[in-house]
Amino acid sequence: QVQLVESGGGLVQPGGSLGLSCEASGTFFRINVMGWYRQAPGKQRELVATITRGGHTNYADSVRGRFTISRDNAKNTVYLQMDSLKPEDTAVYYCYCNTVPFREYWGQGTQVTVSS
Repeated sequence: QVQLVESGGGLVQPGGSLGLSCEASGTFFRINVMGWYRQAPGKQRELVATITRGGHTNYADSVRGRFTISRDNAKNTVYLQMDSLKPEDTAVYYCYCNTVPFREYWGQGTQVTVSS
């Protein structure tokens, strides 16, 4: 079992920056992919960014160039640096990971609100 604990989030003005972090804990062999998804009111959950254990990244087109995902394998922690935030980035952001053997886990979510 893996527990994902998110931190960060909050209220920021358009054009501002915010950082999220998520630490995995529990009993597992190895964490493979870690990442972030988000869900805005009335919309489906969507990919924001993922990163493999080896550091390969994947970004949604809507955030590429503005968001940066990184991870610390020794700490089982994934980070999301969000710059040039827009009102449409407002959503609940969920931490995600999968493990070896394959199982998927989700955090409880943290609210990000971009508003003046």
